[in-house]
Amino acid sequence: MELLRLTNEDFDALIPLHAAYKKAIGENAPSSADLCALKDAIETDRILFFGCRESGQLVGCCSVSVTFSTFCYASSGVFEDFYILPAYRHRGIARALVRFAYEDSGVNSMTVGCADCDLPMYKALGFSVPIGNLLAYES
Repeated sequence: MELLRLTNEDFDALIPLHAAYKKAIGENAPSSADLCALKDAIETDRILFFGCRESGQLVGCCSVSVTFSTFCYASSGVFEDFYILPAYRHRGIARALVRFAYEDSGVNSMTVGCADCDLPMYKALGFSVPIGNLLAYES
C-alpha cells in the first residue's frame, strides 16, 4: 500500500475514481468544465487530494479543503471525495488514507458531512466529535 498526495500528474488516474465516487453517492459524473475546474483547484492547492496505490493502480482517494475554523481556532479541513474501489475494501486502506490525509494536510481538525447511513463508517474511521448538522447553501 502506497499512500500519497496526488498532483496533476496523477489527474488522469484520479478521474475514474472520482467519477465512481460521484456515481456511488447518486450524483452526476463531472463534466469537462467540472474536471477543468478541479484540475485548476488541485494545481493551486485550493483542494488537496490523497490516494492509495496498490501494484501501481490508484484504488482509493479522498480530498481535504483547508480553511480556518473557530472550532479549533486554527486550520481545519473539510474531508470529501472519499472512495475505495469495492475490490480493495476491508483491507485497512480507508483508515490509513484518512490518517494520512489528516497528517499530510497539516490541519488541526477535519470535518466530514455525510448521509446518516455513513455515520457508523466515519465514526469507526475516527470522526467522533459531533458538530450539529451540515447544510449547504447555493444559488
